[in-house]
Amino acid sequence: MKAVVYRKYGGPEVLEFTELPKPQPKENEILVKIIATTVTTADLRMRKADPFMVKFLMGFPNPKKQVLGTEFSGIVEAVGSGVTRFKVNDRVYGPVGFKPGTYLEYRCFSQDSPLSLIPENVSFEEAAAIPFGGMSSLYFLKKGNVGKGTRLLIYGASGCLGTAAIQLAVNMGADVTAVCSGKNEELVKSLGAKAVIDYTKDSLKFYPGVFDVVYDTIGKSPFDESIKALKKGGIYLRAVHMSPGVIFRGIRAGLTSGRKVIGGTASELPEYIDHLSELAAGGKYKAVIDKIYPLSEIREAHKYVDSGHKRGNVVIKI
Repeated sequence: MKAVVYRKYGGPEVLEFTELPKPQPKENEILVKIIATTVTTADLRMRKADPFMVKFLMGFPNPKKQVLGTEFSGIVEAVGSGVTRFKVNDRVYGPVGFKPGTYLEYRCFSQDSPLSLIPENVSFEEAAAIPFGGMSSLYFLKKGNVGKGTRLLIYGASGCLGTAAIQLAVNMGADVTAVCSGKNEELVKSLGAKAVIDYTKDSLKFYPGVFDVVYDTIGKSPFDESIKALKKGGIYLRAVHMSPGVIFRGIRAGLTSGRKVIGGTASELPEYIDHLSELAAGGKYKAVIDKIYPLSEIREAHKYVDSGHKRGNVVIKI
């Protein structure tokens, strides 16, 4: 089967096309023909080994896990003898957690993985773009106790996690303010944001004590200004919270400011993918897709995401 691998860390040029053996499902597994996947910020971090600790997950000095890809959609082609959740020809989608590898034609998954049937009104391309942003933002919004009446600021609102967070928060009853560039104002408002802060012209320092929760989806929010934008008892959510310096600042802020800082790695629970499927089936959630590339243009897709200007998601058709 065709696949894309990377045998060393670096830029998009390290991605190579190759042939790998087609896997066969074990007793509790399903074999999925992958139709679509995505290029996420997690893929970029793994490809570049940025931060350095990525090498402890992917391999040192070169990657041992050589296929990227954090989410997928596809068709069940075969099932193991013990599988009861899925059947041949089911349309399925889901994340892959800490076992990346969807830049290929086929992959086996345990039936106990957080997978879900694709709603009838959702395309393969849309489904592939749901898990990473949707499940990550659902995890953090729950950590922030976001609910009816919550005044929520989303930083990086036009990206993968941001566009997911707006829709999820609105469904939770929150009052959403989106931070993005002015060119993306129409997009975030169409998703449900009530107000927009253009970071190129405005600053969080002008909003002291306004928000119950600040959710930084990209790791670029000004730390001190974000803390000050919170009400007493407010929560600062950070989807990118890995450097020791930032972790220390979060601990110190929690001890001295009366606000709480929460970061870390999002959990990919089965109930999260089921909830996203329910919302999507009801027309209350839709992955925002910026561009769709064929697998043959995977390097170009990575270059585009590297530019930092994507809106929502970039999808790869296998």
